[in-house]
Amino acid sequence: MKQTLAEKQMNTFIIYPAIDLRGGRVVRLQQGDPGRETQYNTDPLAVAQQWQDAGATWVHVVNLDGAFGETGQANSKALSRILTTGLSVQFGGGLRDSDSIRRALESGVSRVVLGTIAVENPKLVGTALTDFGPDRVAVGIDALEGIVQVRGWQEAALLKAADLARQWAAMGGRWLIFTDVSRDGMGSGVNVAATRSLAQNTGLNVIASGGVACLNDVQRARDAGLRGVIIGRALYEGQVDLAQAIRMMNDE
Repeated sequence: MKQTLAEKQMNTFIIYPAIDLRGGRVVRLQQGDPGRETQYNTDPLAVAQQWQDAGATWVHVVNLDGAFGETGQANSKALSRILTTGLSVQFGGGLRDSDSIRRALESGVSRVVLGTIAVENPKLVGTALTDFGPDRVAVGIDALEGIVQVRGWQEAALLKAADLARQWAAMGGRWLIFTDVSRDGMGSGVNVAATRSLAQNTGLNVIASGGVACLNDVQRARDAGLRGVIIGRALYEGQVDLAQAIRMMNDE
């Protein structure tokens, strides 16, 4: 029996190339450590266009300066330039009040990712969910050994990832990005088991992040019933060819 277009869209698996911004530059951090930074490009627009040319429809943009509580004016300008491509942008980092959330969405961002604020001010997150709808607001859970990390992964919260995910689902949330901090930027493979467990126990649309090292990681995330995967270092260092990965997903 053929799927309708709506059903196909509901089951779409999306590959999100990551564009992490630090002072307007495209970088990657190992395990979120600002002291372990690798710079890949000084032109975020060129990077976004590269991923678009490879077939990407979404990009995952992170304002690292904002995540660390620093001024992110250069990153704001970079985001504005990335938005000119017409790509759908999933954006997070330093969105800790209603004004910053609204500004991001009104600027053209398709979906915001809320992390620290989901722990420290869940009521505000609930308000954003009501104001903008469940497809435009996601919660990002960054966890180390199952414990939520906040403020650019510099602090541990007294909260388990599974508990925060259940809270988000109970509020009517629909999207969740889960990052295993121990694997981020390390190329050690996606933590599919933990990510799949969150999806199965909450019914949320879960996107995996952290540790993608090869095409097999993308395939495992897809086979686990996840709704997408974010890829960073593996794209920039050539372990994963984005066009090939997208073709592989589209052929299935």
